Amino acid sequence: MYYILLSTGIVLLNEYVDTIEFNIPSYTIAALGTALAIFLGFKNNHAYDRWWEARKIWGLMVNYSRAWTRQVTTLITTLEGEDDHSVRELQKRMVYRHIAFVNALRVFLREKLSYNKLPVNELVEEENTYRDARPFLGPEEYRQFVSKDNPPNFLLQLQGEDLAEAFRRGWLSDYRLIKLEETLVDFNDIQGMSERIKNTPLPRQYTFFSRVFVAIHCTLLPMVFVADLGWMAIPISVVVSFVFLALDMIGERTEDPFENKLEDTPLTALSLTIETNLREQLKESKDNFPKKYSPERGVVL
Repeated sequence: MYYILLSTGIVLLNEYVDTIEFNIPSYTIAALGTALAIFLGFKNNHAYDRWWEARKIWGLMVNYSRAWTRQVTTLITTLEGEDDHSVRELQKRMVYRHIAFVNALRVFLREKLSYNKLPVNELVEEENTYRDARPFLGPEEYRQFVSKDNPPNFLLQLQGEDLAEAFRRGWLSDYRLIKLEETLVDFNDIQGMSERIKNTPLPRQYTFFSRVFVAIHCTLLPMVFVADLGWMAIPISVVVSFVFLALDMIGERTEDPFENKLEDTPLTALSLTIETNLREQLKESKDNFPKKYSPERGVVL
């Protein structure tokens, strides 16, 4: 609206006020526009790199989750002649705890940081709580889980303790324990890489100065166009201003992929994919699988 009113006001002044004449050379705005395009391109490239890195990290989460379940269900075995009921219970508990870890990490990453100014009504999910992890943890485990500063890391600690117990009971050999521990380290790495993106935003000066430069450029546009285009300077200035404003907004909304916005990495859909795959690997009935996630406004969340 500002740029529509600005363009209209400049055209009216140019047409009806003889003492005011806008005579800004066109090469001025051309040079500024070129510099601004380079600046916005640089910002948007880095913003997309952050989004794509987040998607690759969670692609690894899907792959390692499947590998973890396969390892837990095939490498943890009973001693000869021992009832395997306890082992099956351990396997199920560790796989379920991993599903809780995936949901917990999603919620943990989507918690708001102080620098983020996104209004609450723009959130995609109605709430961002650890409730989705509750069905996969015991009552006491869940009580401890929600009280921690870093709930996902707490679950990885419990997984390590269960592996150590399985080793003490003879259900794991040295080599198998090491392989399972390596997979847990992979989950630590995934969480750490995600936290790095979450906690290290694109430098704020890129956001501030891109807005300043766009505002200057779009304010000057009608002053340059009005001498040659007259009333046509209004729609042309507004259209060009919209393009630069849109480019700036795209970069700003893409740079933080864990803020629970429409443009985010689809953590909810990936979490449900992991849960479905892992339940299938446990040979559970399809009736227990989560419902497939429907895109919201054409966007996978």
